[in-house]
Amino acid sequence: MLQQRLIHPEILESIGAAGHGSRILICDGNYPASTRVGENADLVYLNLAPGKPTVSEVLDILLTAIPVEDAAVMTPDEGAEPPIFQEFRSLMPDLTLTKYERYEFYEEASGPDTCLQIITGEQRIYANLLLTIGVCTPEL
Repeated sequence: MLQQRLIHPEILESIGAAGHGSRILICDGNYPASTRVGENADLVYLNLAPGKPTVSEVLDILLTAIPVEDAAVMTPDEGAEPPIFQEFRSLMPDLTLTKYERYEFYEEASGPDTCLQIITGEQRIYANLLLTIGVCTPEL
């Protein structure tokens, strides 16, 4: 048994095989994951029930296992910024969110660098988050 926060075997396998620049998509329950899956992406379904788990809960655990150098979000065509963006910023205070419109986000998220797509039960809209794995620096 592992003594760390991230213990999901499929997620560990995918990120263990990933490297600097690989991408991980954490998507909400509305995301068309099965038709927008990247050619190199593993699909992990965590959508247990409506609202469970949330994208933020998954992000909180992933951040204990990987360095993140970029985080991209899907923006609405018009209107105010989705409130979940502030939640993402609070979990990753050193990053500025990269913003893509809907179809541009789909293209980015389904590209060949995406190694993992995690489908959640998140019900908030625009709660999709595309993470780019950063460099693991050596411990001195």
